[in-house]
Amino acid sequence: MAVHTSESSAAVGGGKGVGLGLALGSALAFGGSGVAAKPLIEAGLDPLDVVWLRVAGAALVMLPLAVRHRALVRSRPALLLGFGLLAVAGVQACYFAAISRIPVGVALLVEYLAPALVLGWVRFVQRRPVTRAAALGVVLAAGGLACVVEVWSGLSFDAVGLLLALGAACCQVGYFVLSDQGSDAGAEAPDPLGVIAYGLLVGALVLTAVARPWTMDWSVLRGDAAMNGTLVPAVALLAWIVLIATVLAYVTGVVSVRRLSPQVAGVVACLEAVIATVLAWVLLGEHLSAPQIIGGAVVLLGAFIAQSSAPTKGSEEPVASGGPERELSARETAS
Repeated sequence: MAVHTSESSAAVGGGKGVGLGLALGSALAFGGSGVAAKPLIEAGLDPLDVVWLRVAGAALVMLPLAVRHRALVRSRPALLLGFGLLAVAGVQACYFAAISRIPVGVALLVEYLAPALVLGWVRFVQRRPVTRAAALGVVLAAGGLACVVEVWSGLSFDAVGLLLALGAACCQVGYFVLSDQGSDAGAEAPDPLGVIAYGLLVGALVLTAVARPWTMDWSVLRGDAAMNGTLVPAVALLAWIVLIATVLAYVTGVVSVRRLSPQVAGVVACLEAVIATVLAWVLLGEHLSAPQIIGGAVVLLGAFIAQSSAPTKGSEEPVASGGPERELSARETAS
């Protein structure tokens, strides 16, 4: 029994390590989107055009997987529709609408209140207890993000803008919660690649109606875009956004949620803002201030506390102490 317990613990620990690595990879991939998108916007593309190109291009790349997993359309239509509307189109549309009314830093901070909202979902909707350490991790991550995005710079109150940013946060909660759907069903769980493929297709259709790509200045993609004084082919930047910042980011993100949990993956995702800021510093010459550096360290601390305190999928433990360990102990006593 002792050997079995040790092997189980090792397997859970290994699964958590892989899940954490995937979550970090997803944050890195998502965080690199802004660095590639900004030169395209400065070259003449509208932000909404870049969003449409990003989602539509990723949907095209994932189309073969959508065909392969077409059975999901019959078995999980609500999941696919929800993922496309919330996790893909909703997050993008609400965020870009928000930054048209309020400072980018404020919008980003409000959007990344999503980990706190995920904990609220777990506590009040799923009625599962939440550890104090996990809640502390969220508080630290949110405070660190306030420093990273320098929320005090140009802060202005715009009720509609703040509501749109909160809408982006709620849609991001949908991303984490829907990514977790079916993960406890074993072999019957919906394939994450199929869910992502159809989610991108739904998102592309919705964004097509909003962005109206037929009015886009397509000639921008045939030229170069300036990245901190260096000319880079616009199509190369677009390829990065589609393949790395969208396809790879969504795949690693969804798989990490299934290996960890929505609340853990949500806090680790806060690192995206830190990564985006650091990449902008290195590649775009946007220098970091002392508060941003300190804030990044606080976000890292919060993410570490949250992911080390909350359970993984393999542990089957509630988001607080007590769970399989108690059950295992009882079994050992009985045996």
